[in-house]
Amino acid sequence: MSETLADWLARVLGSPADHLAGYERALTHGSQGAANYERLEFLGDRVLGLTIAEWLYERFPDEPEGKLSRRFNSLVTGQVCAEVAREIGVPAHLRLGKQARDDGAASSDNVLGDVMEALIGAHFRAHGFEPAKALVRRLWDSRIDAQASAPKHPKSALQEWAAANNRRPPEYALVERSGPGHAPRFKVLAKIGKLAEAEGEGSSKQEAETAAAAALLAAVS
Repeated sequence: MSETLADWLARVLGSPADHLAGYERALTHGSQGAANYERLEFLGDRVLGLTIAEWLYERFPDEPEGKLSRRFNSLVTGQVCAEVAREIGVPAHLRLGKQARDDGAASSDNVLGDVMEALIGAHFRAHGFEPAKALVRRLWDSRIDAQASAPKHPKSALQEWAAANNRRPPEYALVERSGPGHAPRFKVLAKIGKLAEAEGEGSSKQEAETAAAAALLAAVS
């Protein structure tokens, strides 16, 4: 017998889920109508951002703003939110229209990332900031601990490598955009003059550029 939404939420939240309608909306894609997750995602994104920012400020008291920003940016991406959503079992409870489901929305990083933020927003609406913060800290805890040092964004690292080696700054070009509107895929080419080039893919242009930069950095360093 499959787990009910109420039972799943109680397990994920650590307590019985009050205000079930809010969580149901957080799991509802736009293909199912106007009452979808978008407004809650807007709210949850802010709750997530404040929670992570405060957490990093406390956890790394001696780090300057630049390093805290790099940590922050690596923890609140849509890809990370989607990974958390998969870990807690969100895809099984998504409410999708038939076309969206057939198009693979249940496995889309864009959709899952937005839904994860919407769930945080729904929890904030139901219980307030402290329980929402506690939920984020529990779900993101292993990722905070995994950061031995502030990660450097691949595009920044590639830019620094090019400058240190007297090379032209990296250039990025969109090669291809494919997939349906709710689950697009982007392919980007990164190159440093005529020295080298590499491609990367992602669910957003920014994500694809990051992947291409990482691949090119690996090729030249």
